[in-house]
Amino acid sequence: MRELERETSSDTSCRCLAIIGQGRLGTALTTALGDAGYSVEGPFGRCADARDADAVLLCVPDTEIAAAASLIAPGRLVGHCSGATALNVLVPHEGFSLHPLMAVAQRGAVFAGAGAAIAGSTPRALHYARGLAERLRMRPVEIADADRAAYHAAASIASNFLVTLEAAAEKLAISAGGDRELLLPLVRATVENWARLGAERALTGPVARGDEATVATQRAAVAERAPELLKIFDALVDATRDLAAVPA
Repeated sequence: MRELERETSSDTSCRCLAIIGQGRLGTALTTALGDAGYSVEGPFGRCADARDADAVLLCVPDTEIAAAASLIAPGRLVGHCSGATALNVLVPHEGFSLHPLMAVAQRGAVFAGAGAAIAGSTPRALHYARGLAERLRMRPVEIADADRAAYHAAASIASNFLVTLEAAAEKLAISAGGDRELLLPLVRATVENWARLGAERALTGPVARGDEATVATQRAAVAERAPELLKIFDALVDATRDLAAVPA
C-alpha cells in the first residue's frame, strides 16, 4: 500500500468520462465528478459500449466487470470501482481502478476526505485514476493486486461488519427497553476514541478491566434474550481479551 503524493493531476487527453452502472455508486460518482468539473456521460446500463467517451468507469458488481468491459469500444481507458478485483479483468483495455473507501447509501455520498484505493496497468492509467481521486478531494493510495483482498477485507470489517455488530447491540437494547438512539452517542464516542488513540488505548469495558463476573452475566443475558448472538458474543469476547493483553 503506497500513499501517492498529493499534487492535483488530470489527464487532459481523456476529456469525456462515461460511467456504466446505475446503482448507488454509479449515480453518486456521476454527480460528484460532474460537480468536480469532468464532462460525464451516464450513468449507463451495463450493455453500453461508450463509443463517444475517452475513458470509462465501470460501477457494476464484481462478477459483471469482465462482461461489461468486453463491450467497451477499443482505445479507451477502462476502469472499475471494485476494491477486491485485480486489473486483469479489464484486459485488453488500458485499465485502472478507483475504489472510494466510503459507504454509499441511497442518498448518495460525500467523497471529500475519504480514502481511495487506486491502481493502473500503465503509468497513464494510474495517473488518470489518481486525477479522479484528487478532483473528488479524496486521499489516493495505490494498492497492489496482491494486497487487494486484504485491503477489501479490512474495509468490510470496518464498515459492513460494524453495521452487523450494531444491529446485534440494537436487538439486545430493544429487549431491555432501549433503542438505537440510546446507543448512538456511545458508538460515536468509541469510533472517535479509536481514531484518536488507537485500538489498545481506546478499549474500555468489563473485558478490558478483567471483570469476568460481569462478562459471565452479560453472556447469560445474551443466551436468554438472543441465543442466536452467542457465537458472535463469544468470538468478540475472545478477540477483546487478546486486544486487552496488548500493552497500550
